[in-house]
Amino acid sequence: MPAVTRAVAILRLLSRSGTPLGVHAVARALGLVPSTCLHILRALAAEELVSFDPETKRYRLASGVVSLARGMLRHDGFANLAQPILDAIASRHGVTAIGVEASGLEHIVVVALARPGQALRLQVDVGSRYPALISATGRCIAAFGGHPWPEIERRFRALRWDDPPSPAQWRADVEAARAAGYAVDEGRYIAGVTVIAAPVALRGPVSHALVVVGVSEQLRRIGYARLGEELKALAGDLSRRLRGA
Repeated sequence: MPAVTRAVAILRLLSRSGTPLGVHAVARALGLVPSTCLHILRALAAEELVSFDPETKRYRLASGVVSLARGMLRHDGFANLAQPILDAIASRHGVTAIGVEASGLEHIVVVALARPGQALRLQVDVGSRYPALISATGRCIAAFGGHPWPEIERRFRALRWDDPPSPAQWRADVEAARAAGYAVDEGRYIAGVTVIAAPVALRGPVSHALVVVGVSEQLRRIGYARLGEELKALAGDLSRRLRGA
């Protein structure tokens, strides 16, 4: 495992951990030699990407990671153009609205986010990562991402759902998303939660999506088709703006 790959793996582990971790815990989780792990952690601390507590002898992510993320988002055309769209959706419907970027079939990352004003909201943050093919967004990636179906099927089998669809049902859902131009996941990924997504293509196959997340009963009252068609129209307009940028 090259040094850069090891450093990135350490940063991702710390980002997922609910508490700071010591050298041996990090090394054990990633299968690293403790001395190598310590060397990388010290280098990351020198760059202010992690911080070290001398009392507990543990490491956690530091503010340097936030600075890097903010720098990326300032120059991210999708995030900048999607943000006012998401703000308007969240305000108009009282839902959580998300902009995501897909990294192939590995994962999707939240790069823009708008939360509703009322107290009931779902926990998600900019930088949150999810399996690429999960939920409604995954159906859009499978339908419009240009990936070979055997690889899609292989990765689908590794997904974890609250209410897993069968492979046949999921493929039918992907085809329905291709026909409709948007996808709906009603309680499959998270029980009681509906996710609606529409694909955004910068250039070539789909690489981003606009997503609405809410309690199923609330979104049902608004209307799945209404939200889906609205997202599709907004995503299509955003795709054209990004391709012309």
